Amino acid sequence: MGYALTFEGLRDLAEGAAVLGTGGGGDPYIGRLLVEQQLKAGRTVTIIDAAELPDDALVIPSAMMGAPTVFIEKLPSGAGNIAALRALEAHLGRTAAATMPIECGGLNSMMPLLLGAQLGLPVVDADGMGRAFPELQMETFAVYGVSGSPMAIASDHGDTGIINATDNRRMEWLARAMTIQMGGASYISDYPMDAATVRRTAVPGTLTLARRLGAALRQARAEHADPFQALAAALSGTLYTHGLVLFRGKVTDVDRKTVDGFARGHVTLADLADPRDQLEITFQNEHLVARRNGRVVAIVPDLICTLNSETGTPVTTEALSYGQRLTVFAISTPDLMRTPDALDCFGPTAFGLADPYTPVEHLTAVP
Repeated sequence: MGYALTFEGLRDLAEGAAVLGTGGGGDPYIGRLLVEQQLKAGRTVTIIDAAELPDDALVIPSAMMGAPTVFIEKLPSGAGNIAALRALEAHLGRTAAATMPIECGGLNSMMPLLLGAQLGLPVVDADGMGRAFPELQMETFAVYGVSGSPMAIASDHGDTGIINATDNRRMEWLARAMTIQMGGASYISDYPMDAATVRRTAVPGTLTLARRLGAALRQARAEHADPFQALAAALSGTLYTHGLVLFRGKVTDVDRKTVDGFARGHVTLADLADPRDQLEITFQNEHLVARRNGRVVAIVPDLICTLNSETGTPVTTEALSYGQRLTVFAISTPDLMRTPDALDCFGPTAFGLADPYTPVEHLTAVP
């Protein structure tokens, strides 16, 4: 059965989504405030399972696109959210029965909640990434045969457009170019599909998982408990079977640039007791690979999360700064994100990494 999201549930979900964002996806705090405005105005956000919809019900995912740093400098208004959905509905000649996230991490966990509140649409408890990824073709939807086109794109200024691309990679390329011209941030509605297809291709239960992780962190702080043990316990019994600490240390270097619409760079942490023991993370919006003293200890699509060492609060790539005390926490991805086709779509080679994919639980196993 579906459930209505409370203020506390929303805050838990936002923090859990920041964990699942693996450093990227945009800061969900901004989107959370937009959703809170809707709740204060008396509107509701209803989370449902895809099984609650008829097979032929139209589901249109919604999101924002752009470099996360842009959202700090220019806060989104949320107006383009509706414009993108309406443009796609008009193009399809059909009305959406529900919306859903394309990614459960970061800001884009919030945008469907905002749209659901704005229009009274239920939000499906699933997504197409199981985390956050920087490019639109990096979806389980795409891996399992769904076309992202036609997609709608809108700006905060009232501009809208429809993209009919020949494949999902070209859709990303065209939408990225339009997003840059729209000021580095846009609203999108893409991967329109029926509910039966959602059930076949999506990572299920990820909004509820995010809420569970956020609640675990909140309770750990209230009880002065270890937040990382709380996260590992919250992951137990879910599709994300392993959660473990990779490294604890101080940020000694951050190299971050906005290039081609992405926040790209790396961050280096040093162990407080032995500064020669170092971990370097490479990111493209999201953390892609972590190397400890040159050895890979976690790699995409597994999740590499940077969290405040005392509180467990997630720290995004755009918020990384010298001197921060961080704990790097890794989470294994669900099996449907580890198939050969999935790894071709969003594994190491998709990001130009030479390192092969090895599950994080194998990389960190004690010999």
